[in-house]
Order: sequence, then C-alpha cells, then structure tokens
Amino acid sequence: MRLPVVDLHCDMLSYLAKVPAANPYSKDDIACAIPWLKAGGVRMQVMAIYTDVNPESMKLASKQADIFQNLLEENLMDLAYAGPDFLANWKNQKNVGIIASVENAAGFGNETATLDEIKSQFDSILDKCKKLAYISLTHHTENRFGGGNYTDGIGLKDDGKHLLDYMAGKKIPIDLSHTSDLLAEGILNHIDTEKLDVPVIASHSNFREIWNHRRNLTDEFAKEIIYRGGIIGVNFLRAFLDNDVPERLFEHLLHGFHIKGEKAMCFGADFFYTKNFGDPSRIPFYFPLAENSSKYPGLLEHLETDLSDQHLANLAYENALNFYKKLWK
Repeated sequence: MRLPVVDLHCDMLSYLAKVPAANPYSKDDIACAIPWLKAGGVRMQVMAIYTDVNPESMKLASKQADIFQNLLEENLMDLAYAGPDFLANWKNQKNVGIIASVENAAGFGNETATLDEIKSQFDSILDKCKKLAYISLTHHTENRFGGGNYTDGIGLKDDGKHLLDYMAGKKIPIDLSHTSDLLAEGILNHIDTEKLDVPVIASHSNFREIWNHRRNLTDEFAKEIIYRGGIIGVNFLRAFLDNDVPERLFEHLLHGFHIKGEKAMCFGADFFYTKNFGDPSRIPFYFPLAENSSKYPGLLEHLETDLSDQHLANLAYENALNFYKKLWK
C-alpha cells in the first residue's frame, strides 16, 4: 500500500524569489517541483521563507510570503493551503497541501531593525501565510538572535529571547535545525525558565551519532525534542548523511526510532535550487535514491523489513499530521 507523505522542509519559495524565470513545475530546476511532489505522494509540504543575514533580508522574506500567497491563488488545481481544515479532512484532499515556515529570523529583522519593526514584520508575514509551521532563529551563521550551526560559542542573544517571548502562545514551534549547540541549549533554557508555550522541533536535521557533523543533532537534543512531544525531519542532503554511503540515510531514519522517537520521526528532505551553489565539493547534493520528491515510495519500501506498518505510517505522515492537528486544534 502506497503511503501519503508529509515533508517538513523545502526551499521552493526562495527559488521562486531569486532565480530568473523560476517555475514551480520545473523538474530540471528543483527537486521539490510540483510534478515531483505529486509523483512521490507528498500530500503536505512545508515551504520555508529563507533569507541570508543581510540588509535586504526583510524585503526578501516579505517577497517570499507574497509568493506563497500567489502559489495558492495561481495553482488551485494542484495546491491547497494546509491549515487546520485541510488536516481535518486529510483523506479527502486531492491537492498537495502547502504551509509556510521561516528559516532564519533575519527575515523578521535585519541587523539594524528595531524591535517594533521586527514585531510588525512578524505580524505581516504571519498574516500573509495564515500559519507558520515553525521558525528557525538562525541559519548557518550568527545573527542578532543567536549563533547558527557553523558558529561556535554563540548562544541565545537578548533579541532571540524577545522573539521567543513574542512567539509564545501563537502555536508556532521553534526549530533547532540550524542552531549552534549553545543556541539550542539557550532556547530550551529560556522556554523553561520563562514557562513559554513554544513547541520545539527539528524540521530537517540528522543525527550526529550516525554522521559526526555539527549540522546534525546530538542525541541529547534529539531526545529533548522527543520528550517535549516535538518532531524531527530527516534531511536528504549528502553532506549531512555521509559523503560516500547512500544507505546511511536509512541508518539516520532508524536511529530516530532506536532512541524512542517512534512518534517523532518524519521527513525533512531540504530540496533547494542547487545550480548556483558555489562549493563544488557538495556535488552531487543528493544521492540518487533520494534525489527528488518522487523517491519517497522507494525509501518507504526499503524500510519495510526494519519498521512495522504502523511505524512506516508514523514516519511517512502520521507523526507530522498528528503534531500539527494537536497544535492547531
């Protein structure tokens, strides 16, 4: 039986915002193109609003929020807004449901924005997108909110605390996928100290226990997400799986179950536009077994000998679906 799929992270919106003549149907350009999503049985796809840390970050984030709106308006035959009504009628949906997220809070506030401007930008993006699947405070580098995953010794800054405070009660999870370890620790401590109502997830992260890369989660942080009822989406990028062994993807997926994440494990493929990427060592970005969104049925079939039918369903869609149903009820 072919299972529907929920995927927690792709960069379709930044592709459409930055690449001339970008087309959401272009299978040659981006691995999460709409035809690939449909071929792989993806029924819900999170699309990240992604920005670098630069003076234009707020403008680019607003542009991507507009693009998200336009995608829904212009592709009614293929896409639908994946809000609470979509989730409540999951089995009757025929279109791919899409929901936005924010990857790098620099999209809310560049380095010179005031806190009032940040809150205004936050409210504007949330209004355009209706809901946000999650927010990441950082990407790879440091910003005014904290330290990214390629920064050492930089944790949660005061502006990061202000943003977490502003998120509280809005039913938007905080994402640990791009934090430094010190930032992840600071986020968890601030949530607990201030008793904030902020769920915690990792939208597109693998396990450091399997592949020792600072972009991947330590078991300590992974278990903390599981303990807090969050979800973890496994990333398909070769650099974060294993440079040489494609099957390492299955080890990452199974490791999440081994640390008692049977209710947490999801997919977070992280498909993005790779043609203008400057680092040739990253090529190929994805192994053939997971090179686009059509590959989910094959991945799930491979796991049939290791996971029960229920655990396969949990991974494919039920964990993510149940998390957001509970969050947004």
